Amino acid sequence: TMSAWVSRSVKDKANFKVDEDVSALRKAIEGIGTTEKTIIEVLTQRSNAQRQLIAKAYEKATGRTLVADLEGDTHGDFEDLLVALVTPPGVYDCREVIKAIKGAGTTESTLTEIFASRSNKQMKAMSEAYLAETGRSMIYDLKSEVSGDYGKALLILAEVALYEAGENKWGTDEDKFIDILCHRSIPQLRQTLIEYKNICKKTLQESIESEMSGNLEKLLVAVVKCVKSTPVYFAERLYESMKGLGTTESVVTRILVCRSEIDLMDIRAEYKKLYGCSLYSYLESDVSGSYGNALKHLCGQDD
Repeated sequence: TMSAWVSRSVKDKANFKVDEDVSALRKAIEGIGTTEKTIIEVLTQRSNAQRQLIAKAYEKATGRTLVADLEGDTHGDFEDLLVALVTPPGVYDCREVIKAIKGAGTTESTLTEIFASRSNKQMKAMSEAYLAETGRSMIYDLKSEVSGDYGKALLILAEVALYEAGENKWGTDEDKFIDILCHRSIPQLRQTLIEYKNICKKTLQESIESEMSGNLEKLLVAVVKCVKSTPVYFAERLYESMKGLGTTESVVTRILVCRSEIDLMDIRAEYKKLYGCSLYSYLESDVSGSYGNALKHLCGQDD
C-alpha cells in the first residue's frame, strides 16, 4: 500500500548497482584507515533486501564475509549498528532474543519490546531463524528461561503469532488480562480497548497499572500501547532510551534499524508531536561520531 511506503525512511534504492556498492565498500574497508563515511552512505541508504545482495556479492568477490570485515574494522556501537543493518530482520530479532534470554540475567525490556510490537509474520520469521541458529525452538527456550506470569504472557504472544491459538479460560486476574491481551488479533484488541473503557469507565492501561506490577505490567502495557499506536510506543521508547544519564545505544540501534523499513517516518512524526523537537535533532545533540552519523542517515530529517 502507498501509506506503508510513505511510512518508511529506508526504501529500495533506485538504480541499485550491487557491483558498484561492493567495490565502494572494498575500497572503504581495505584501504588505509577505514572510510566510515562511505560505509555509512552505502549501508544506510539501501533496503535490507539490497544489503543482503551486497553481502552475497561481497563474499563472492573477496572470499570474506561482509559482517566479519565490518567487525574487524569497526568497533563499539558503530560496529553493532552496521552488523544489524546487514542482518536479515528475522535473524536480527532472533539474535536479540537469544542475547536477552541467554545473557547474565534475562533482559526483560528487550523481550517486552520485541514480543509486544512484532507482527505475526515477523514472529514467524524470528521463530524460524531461532530454530536455524540454535537447533531449538524459541518456545522451548522461553519456557525454560522465563518464568512466572510474565513468561506465560510472552509464551502466549509467541504461540498465538505462531499457531493462532484458541481461547483459554484462566483463573486469576493476571490470567484474565493475559487472556484478553495476548489471544486477540489487533482489530479485536482495538475494539476491546474501546469497550473496556465504556464499561469500566477507565482505560485498560489504567486497570493494568493499578492491578499489576513488575515485568508483567510493563509487557501488558506495551501490548496495549502497540495496539493503539506502534509508532507512539517506539517514540516513547526512544525518548526513554535517550534521556537521563547515558543513552541506551543498543535500544536506539534496534529501533531505528528494525523500524526503518516499516514505520520510522510515523515514529518521527509522533516523536515531534510528543516532545516538540525532531528525532534527528535529538540524535544530533545526543550521539556523536560515526555511530551518530550513521543513525542520523538512517533516521533522515524533515525537509
